[in-house]
Amino acid sequence: MNTRKRLSQLLVTSAFTGALLGPAAVLAQESQSEAMEARQSAEAQQSDQIVVTGSRIKRQDITGLGPANVVSKPEIDNTGVMAVDQLLDRLPSTAGFAGSQTSAYWTSNGWGTTQVNLRGLGVNRTLVLLNGRRVVSGGTGANSSVDLSVIPVSVIERIEVLKDGASAVYGADAVAGVVNIITREFEGLEASGRYGVTGEGDGKEYNADLLWGLSGDRGNITASFSYQKTGTVNMADREPCALGEVNGALECFGSSSTIGGRALLPDGTRINFNQNPGGDGDFYETYDPAKHNFAYFPYLNAVSPIERYSVTSFGRLNVTDDIDFFSEFLFTHRETDQIATPGTLIDIPIGAGHPTNPTGDDILLQRRRLLEAGPREFFQDVDTWRVVGGFDGQLPNGWSWEAAANYGRNTAVDGATNIANLERVADTLDTSICGSNGIPCGDYLGFGDLSDEALDYALFTMRDTGGNEQLSLSADLTGELFELPAGPLAFALGAVYRKEKGWRDPDPLTVLGVANTNQQDPISGETTATEGFVELSIPVLENKPFFDRLTIDTALRYSDYDLFGGDTNYKLGVDWQVVPQFRARATLGTAFRVPNVPELFGGVAEGNLTTTDPCSGYGTLPASSTVAVNCRADGVPEDFVQLSNTILTTVGGNQDLKPESAESYTIGAVWQPVFTEGLTFTVDYFNIDIQDAIRAIPGSTKLATCYESQGLSHPFCSPESFTRNPISGEIDFLSAQPVNTGREEVEGIDFATIYGFDLGGLDASIDLNVTYLKKYEVTPFEGADPIVFDGFIGGGNGGYPEWRGNASFALAGEKWSGAYSIQWIGEATDFNAAKGDIGYQTPDVFYHNAQLSYAVSERVSLAAGVDNLFDEEPPYIQSWTDANTDTMTYDLLGRRFYARLRYSLY
Repeated sequence: MNTRKRLSQLLVTSAFTGALLGPAAVLAQESQSEAMEARQSAEAQQSDQIVVTGSRIKRQDITGLGPANVVSKPEIDNTGVMAVDQLLDRLPSTAGFAGSQTSAYWTSNGWGTTQVNLRGLGVNRTLVLLNGRRVVSGGTGANSSVDLSVIPVSVIERIEVLKDGASAVYGADAVAGVVNIITREFEGLEASGRYGVTGEGDGKEYNADLLWGLSGDRGNITASFSYQKTGTVNMADREPCALGEVNGALECFGSSSTIGGRALLPDGTRINFNQNPGGDGDFYETYDPAKHNFAYFPYLNAVSPIERYSVTSFGRLNVTDDIDFFSEFLFTHRETDQIATPGTLIDIPIGAGHPTNPTGDDILLQRRRLLEAGPREFFQDVDTWRVVGGFDGQLPNGWSWEAAANYGRNTAVDGATNIANLERVADTLDTSICGSNGIPCGDYLGFGDLSDEALDYALFTMRDTGGNEQLSLSADLTGELFELPAGPLAFALGAVYRKEKGWRDPDPLTVLGVANTNQQDPISGETTATEGFVELSIPVLENKPFFDRLTIDTALRYSDYDLFGGDTNYKLGVDWQVVPQFRARATLGTAFRVPNVPELFGGVAEGNLTTTDPCSGYGTLPASSTVAVNCRADGVPEDFVQLSNTILTTVGGNQDLKPESAESYTIGAVWQPVFTEGLTFTVDYFNIDIQDAIRAIPGSTKLATCYESQGLSHPFCSPESFTRNPISGEIDFLSAQPVNTGREEVEGIDFATIYGFDLGGLDASIDLNVTYLKKYEVTPFEGADPIVFDGFIGGGNGGYPEWRGNASFALAGEKWSGAYSIQWIGEATDFNAAKGDIGYQTPDVFYHNAQLSYAVSERVSLAAGVDNLFDEEPPYIQSWTDANTDTMTYDLLGRRFYARLRYSLY
């Protein structure tokens, strides 16, 4: 079905659904965190109770529920961003590995998706909700996290981020916290368009949104259409070449997969064939990395193109005076693609008598890059649906009830061009069959000797299919049981049935292992859970000396999984309003996460991943150093140098995994001093301790840990982890499959200051958030030395700087408004670099963003802004992922400009 026809059908479907069913109203439309509460008037604080993130019980605010951030619609408008992940990435509570548009290393089968990683604990330990309900995983099949890009920014009222475990309230996956995206309840018509471009004139962004809403005595409906298109930024336009340290200086280097072909002679000599177009096809010489390696940055993107449109509707219909019907509808179609370096043929034996072999010896063609075919292009075509429907109402005693069904599904086709069929490559080298029956002969020794006919015969376009599916049925009851001296005892209880399924069917040639790409097995699996929960909010004291109010919140949840049995989790919270100006709070609870479908059922696959070999150049280290002693003992030649920054790595699933469990607690305080109205200070200590943690340790970390252990004693040194070629010393097998590690522990402190005030007749606000990561350690097995993550960066792990922060200043008047924000990423040490190396430690990095808005009339407004105002360049990191830096942490694009026009009719 073509895009235009599909779009027209969706618009009709959405309108029909909205008109007849009334898409679902938003949960918790009026809740606020302490940040928003500081700006509320006394009258607003007395508003009706509502449901807030982190609890099923209706209440007035979330100040006592634990550390939280709220990004409201005005704050979203002040940023001018186009995607949810861009908003969340600026929060100091995020860290580590996550996919984004500027990250080439998206999580498994998740090309083109965007995610959030709270506390750096992993994208699959952050629970993402839409209006308080789960969202189906996104990607190209058998995925483990929500694709945030399916939710248009234009429909968002606010984003509530609860930064502590909430499994007792929401079930599995809420180990690090919860991101709850609340949609707008809108009346009128709003149309907006946005254009953005980088300071280099590339990466153009186009965005158009249409929002319509209607309210009446019988209910309301809000519907939207959003379109986004983002252009390409080539990596070489930001970083011209891959950099490495040589003799104390950074020099360009390339991939050891050469365009002429690197081969190994029987005596161990490496040679390289002709690399000059039109040169002597029989020419070869001793391989020289500086001369022959391939400059590959021009064949990668710093930002890959995305085209996306979304249709949504949310609303409510009054069936009777006491019963409402609600529904939600969301559809997003995404088309993305990424270029990749031309494919490489690996380890092809060519006999001495082969007509294309000029050496007179049997050779092993170790690496031959097929530049004649041009770059590979990866592509994804993804559809995501989500439909929610249910009834809610009130009983005669004032209790509220709700019954709902939530169904989500995404399906995708993805693949890549210019992939070699290894069986056909072998045919072109088989002199007994090539040259007849439509099989051309291929000459792979020397660039330019490979004919178009041989390329057309050997190369194909790989296509995979996959998807994810989620079904959730729920029933809740909440209200007040009876009065206590300090107030009513509130409760919530309910039951949930949830089924999650994922599948992925790789191209048949990929499954057979004859495609020259990452070998993959099909993935298919599902898990089901039946859960029951109860929650109490117990008022203990009120209006007593030093006890203005004391409330204890408890929650208990039992979950029964078909594959893992039962599990019970609890949460206990204390909210102590000491005096009206000072509040103390604490939470203690357990959380758990069962292995998801790709972790359990993901077939074994291989891929070339950025990896640092600690034995590369070890001969220059002191002979007595631990690394040098171990590399020598492992048989690595003294002159060994890693030929490329990637190593073929085995990834995939592990059906022996078991659930992980966690304990978490927070202790904090909120102070609103009497001497300044509108000022709020918060501080919260957090600690999360995960047992039997499911984690795939990156290859670089495994190798560094092994060679730094005395006598190669670490289990990471086992043949199950990696092996080396006994002659060359190169790593020929490296595993990064997920395992149940012994333990992960993270602790730190969140600081926040909120100040709303009047400045010369203008509404002014200052918002400051800082996170100090005191500890993040991974213990791979009981009794092992922990692997320290706090304060480190790179090596495929993402960034874990000890300090992160975000500060913003906003002014708003009748016509003009403006905002200025600063994002701070603290210094960090490279996971794998040695002290004194270039890139061993990164500096503090500050990104400045500014926006100015003007109301032309009551209906028309203009906004213009610039991100990364001072064109801050990302720092060099020795164990970089791409573009000589950590793409999960730093901005690759540089200065960016944007303008937005909005028309509103209320």
